[in-house]
Amino acid sequence: MNFLALETSCDETSAAVFTDEPRILSNVVASQNDLHARFGGVVPEIASRAHLRNILPVIDEALAKANVSLAGIGCVAVHNTPGLVGALLIGVSAAKALAGTLGVPLIAVNHVHSHIYACRLAAGRDIFPCVGLVVSGGHTSLFRCDSALSLTLLGGTRDDAAGEAFDKVAAILGLGFPGGPAVEREAAGGNPKAFAFPRAFQHDTRLEFSFSGLKTAVLYACHGQNVAKATPPPAGQTRQDLAASFQAAVVDVLVQKCKQALRQAGLSRLAVGGGVTANTVLRSRLQEMCDRERVELVIPPMSLCTDNAAMAALAVEKWRLNEFAPDDLDAEPNFQ
Repeated sequence: MNFLALETSCDETSAAVFTDEPRILSNVVASQNDLHARFGGVVPEIASRAHLRNILPVIDEALAKANVSLAGIGCVAVHNTPGLVGALLIGVSAAKALAGTLGVPLIAVNHVHSHIYACRLAAGRDIFPCVGLVVSGGHTSLFRCDSALSLTLLGGTRDDAAGEAFDKVAAILGLGFPGGPAVEREAAGGNPKAFAFPRAFQHDTRLEFSFSGLKTAVLYACHGQNVAKATPPPAGQTRQDLAASFQAAVVDVLVQKCKQALRQAGLSRLAVGGGVTANTVLRSRLQEMCDRERVELVIPPMSLCTDNAAMAALAVEKWRLNEFAPDDLDAEPNFQ
């Protein structure tokens, strides 16, 4: 059977078609980076309007690439939580309209949980139980994943998510948006030990994160205490060192907390999803840690790291259990 899935939780409009194996037939993503770049971050109203323009063309393209017509869709899935409420509503409204018109079931999927399921898609086999880390622009969360649908939150960030910190530091350094790849490019030429930035909770037994203080430390390292008229530092070694030292601090904490979670849970598999996993330094350090701990690491390819509709193939697991959404399904921005 063929599923059509929609993703509009933040600033990516995506539609995918996949089978109940699950096997991905198409995965189309329309980026909004150019729309938000001058603001240094995602503007919710702009994101919602862009989703409204993009949703139908993206659906049409996903169906065409999969060589499947709407008549060949047996189920519709949608990420309805968490995310920007206006953005989520576009996807939820479209999914409800499609399911109702086609007379097929509707399945609601948790966007954060889908990032872990992207690891299962990448592996092509069952990866549960495992420890799951979701590290993205909006979330930095650790889970004990006993199955695809049984996830227990072990801990998360108290303030900024890691990806949000990358975006804010990129703005401080004048590197542009999106911040993740911009900081990584700048850090490539820098010394990660040049600045001794804080690593909150790194050696605490609690599986929690905090990146707000790190962001502030970068700001003060750039401008001192007088930041009222601060301008980004000029290109050069100092800016590269700032980027590298910031990136190292984030990666150190993420790797350490994953190691602690694995040991506390007594599990030997780590699944990592979310946009920040596109960072090659993080991938390398996680692999080194997992090799030392004799743990299997599962990370999706780049195409499944950032927000996309294919990872909503988690809906297949719900479909097998007849866990269908009600007709009055709504967007849930804060649910997890």
